[in-house]
Amino acid sequence: MDTDFVPREQARMLRELSEFLSIPSVSALPSHASDCRRAAVWLMDEFRRLGCPVVNLVEGEGHPVVWAEGPAVPGKPSLLIYGHYDVQPPDPLEEWETSPFEPTIREGRLYARGTADDKGQVYCLLKAYEASRDADGNPPLNIRFLIEGEEESGGHVVADLLRAEPARGQADAVLVCDMSYYAPGVPAVYTALRGICYAEISVRTLQRDLHSGSYGGAAPNALETLVRILSELKDEDGEIRIPKLYKSVEPPSKSELKAWKGLPFDKEKFLAQEVTARALTGMKKHSVLERLWALPTFEIHGIRGGFTGDGAKTVIPATASAKVSLRLVPGQKFEKVVKQLRKAVAALTPKWADVEVQIHHGNDPVQVDTSDPVFDLLNEAFREKTGNEAVPVRAGGSIPIVSQLGRSGAPVILTGIGLPNDGLHSPNEKLDLQQLWDGIDIFARFFELFGEQGEIRAVDEDDEEEEAEDDEELEEESDDEEDTEAAGAGAGTAEG
Repeated sequence: MDTDFVPREQARMLRELSEFLSIPSVSALPSHASDCRRAAVWLMDEFRRLGCPVVNLVEGEGHPVVWAEGPAVPGKPSLLIYGHYDVQPPDPLEEWETSPFEPTIREGRLYARGTADDKGQVYCLLKAYEASRDADGNPPLNIRFLIEGEEESGGHVVADLLRAEPARGQADAVLVCDMSYYAPGVPAVYTALRGICYAEISVRTLQRDLHSGSYGGAAPNALETLVRILSELKDEDGEIRIPKLYKSVEPPSKSELKAWKGLPFDKEKFLAQEVTARALTGMKKHSVLERLWALPTFEIHGIRGGFTGDGAKTVIPATASAKVSLRLVPGQKFEKVVKQLRKAVAALTPKWADVEVQIHHGNDPVQVDTSDPVFDLLNEAFREKTGNEAVPVRAGGSIPIVSQLGRSGAPVILTGIGLPNDGLHSPNEKLDLQQLWDGIDIFARFFELFGEQGEIRAVDEDDEEEEAEDDEELEEESDDEEDTEAAGAGAGTAEG
């Protein structure tokens, strides 16, 4: 490990990372498809510069996956690194202090879309890999990289790849660096991720928009109908009113709840500095951390319909739609929640409206066993740099592919170098540069410590049989998804 790497190469690394961040690789917007490909090509060029003998672009029906392999190191363990190069849309643009795709440094922080989620963290691991190499360019263990371009938009290219070639997911450990510290100076490993069900609810009440003066009071309003449906799906205390939704929820264990109570959590600071609201909402009978980590949510992300331009236009809208999502917790299943949501919306639909529920994407929640010795190695690396071991916490967010990455039986390490106030998915997203520099040293040291363990798991016939069983199981899940889509189509809905 090159201990002088970070101070010596800081200027170069800032140039490289800024170049990467300047590519507007917004996977959700078709207009940025070429930018997503540019970001993938940028990564391929970087992997080649790092001396990776295998660098491939894996195509599919969506944005491509970048696959790279470091030089083979016989007798050493294998590590699969996952990340994503796509980013969220930058809207609302007027709230950015500087352009989202013109990286800017202010007070030791780098501001741009993707700094913390996830380009900056992917770049951190690339530089840790570079710093960990010996004089001949060889890393301390066998490292492979799987970097996708659709994490933010629920794409299927990486899932299709692992389904078709399950051996790519086989390793002694999987590292996902897409998370944050629990607090400044307090690194974290994550024991659970929430799943997600992202949907769009569309309402039609008329064949065309009508004059509100001529027909107001008699004609059904699509926006009003939609808002009434939405308001019935969650009460003012935050409890979701979808029948049987909570029935499958597995509550956190007593030991987890006890550990969470011991975390340094300042409710007022959380409200003022992270939430930036006047008050916290939700189910008051549960703690804030329970609401964030252990309970399902229902959120409205945007509503369209009627006239929203400047000035006035007095119409009764014929159509309206809302983008919504449910975050799922351990015990819940995506496909079951889809059925529950559709049934609940159908029950709330008045006789004068046609309502459609379109599912854009989703995945099951994930639980991670952190008892594997590899977590001790990561803790040692954290402790050497920060003085603290990683605290075990849950995450409120979702990373769709994680459940598939763990199918080989390898421990999945969910961690990261971000901070809670990085503004993920928000204007003025940032990454503290000291977190980046420390992260490079931490993960380079982790690679070194893991490499010292020697070969852990060789591929044998039993492994190949397990892979075949996993492949069959995945195919069955795919068939189930198709059945769900067909059932939805038959009910006047479509899977997106």
